[in-house]
Amino acid sequence: MHSRPLRVAIIGAGPAGIYAADALMKSDTATTRGVSIDLFERMPAPFGFIRYGVAPDHPRIKAIITALHKVLDKPHVRLFGNIDYGTDITLEDLQQFYDAVVFSTGAEDDRALDIPGIELDGSFGAAEFVSWYDGHPDKPRQWPLTAEKVAVLGVGNVALDVARILAKTAEELLPTEIPPNVYAGLQANRAVEVHVFGRRGPAQAKFTPMELRELDHSPTIEVVVDPADIDYDAASDAARRASKQVDMVANVLQDWAIRDPGDRPHKLFLHFFESPHEILGEDGKVAALRTERTELDGTGNVRGTGHFTDWDVQAVYRAVGYLSTALPALPFDHASGTIPNEAGRVIGHDSRPVPGVYVTGWIKRGPVGLIGHTKGDANETIACLLSDTAHLPTATHPSEDAVVEFLERLQLPYTTWDGWYLLDAYERSLGEPHGRERIKVVEREEMLAASRRNQPQHVH
Repeated sequence: MHSRPLRVAIIGAGPAGIYAADALMKSDTATTRGVSIDLFERMPAPFGFIRYGVAPDHPRIKAIITALHKVLDKPHVRLFGNIDYGTDITLEDLQQFYDAVVFSTGAEDDRALDIPGIELDGSFGAAEFVSWYDGHPDKPRQWPLTAEKVAVLGVGNVALDVARILAKTAEELLPTEIPPNVYAGLQANRAVEVHVFGRRGPAQAKFTPMELRELDHSPTIEVVVDPADIDYDAASDAARRASKQVDMVANVLQDWAIRDPGDRPHKLFLHFFESPHEILGEDGKVAALRTERTELDGTGNVRGTGHFTDWDVQAVYRAVGYLSTALPALPFDHASGTIPNEAGRVIGHDSRPVPGVYVTGWIKRGPVGLIGHTKGDANETIACLLSDTAHLPTATHPSEDAVVEFLERLQLPYTTWDGWYLLDAYERSLGEPHGRERIKVVEREEMLAASRRNQPQHVH
């Protein structure tokens, strides 16, 4: 019999990490032996992708925070924010205090797109832009929004977010939580035409119907679809029959293609069957995007037609997927951007599971799928961890105080779950005089000061 609770560290306090904590707390082990969970988060605030990867005008997705909040409110869970794995704390350090370590560090870099001209001034990764408008403390405070015509490459929800933020006015976004520097940046935005490009057809688009329909809700954005882009092959028809979502997306696009153009000031074009071929430059800056027209081949894939078009744009945003980064002391598969694993058990260089080390979320399966997938993912990983408990390496300093003493000794200015309540109240107080729910704080030092008001201040 174990005389103490199972000690687990989770690295990354976004949805993936919090769902893993939730799965642990709902387990039989939690009832019989007890579990004690500490989440380590690089940012001073929790919630990861929900705070720094979701567009500010998406309050519905932000509502997920309410569910995540309930997990972090539980007494068996602690949060240590502003602690960077690999810099402040190592795997070896963690293994002194925990029986198992779960990595849920997500993905926040941009996947590369290998076409000529991608390095030109005015060519951006969508993830970088999302981090800017979401007030990520480690990103630049300014963003160059000088282009009047902009291309967005990709047909997923991130592409839609980027296109929508570029096409909306700063005033439309002011009621959201955007920080003052983002509002100022968007006020200077000169974009009046945004072109979204997809290599394949409407039935292969990765939008969700709700996100797509939302584009048309803005009083300033005219969504335009070319009737020539509405085309389906046998595989596309089968995809529509097999999936209600695919069919809904196709129907929305068809409706937009046949309606008469309106007179809203900003135009947002959704182009299909246009494969990005090259970004053309002038004096080192983006001057145009060259695409090759494609056609369906019967299988839902496309082939090139040899017909090229040059689009007059001054900026290009690639939204072709997120990419995870390698973590110190762990194996990494650069091709897939994941940590090699079997059902969440990390597989070492010797092709065997690394004892007591697990992964969940995008670092486990790649940056695909919605929040629901993340929950199933966490359940699978935690089931493996719990079935391994008899063979886990035993922590040498398993007391809950030991890790706190360690962080204090290193003089790391960490934040806590109580600290999040303080920061949350502070951000809400900033919004209140303006009739806004909150204004997000960007500066790390300001976040720390708000989160640590009642705690001893450590100075490096």
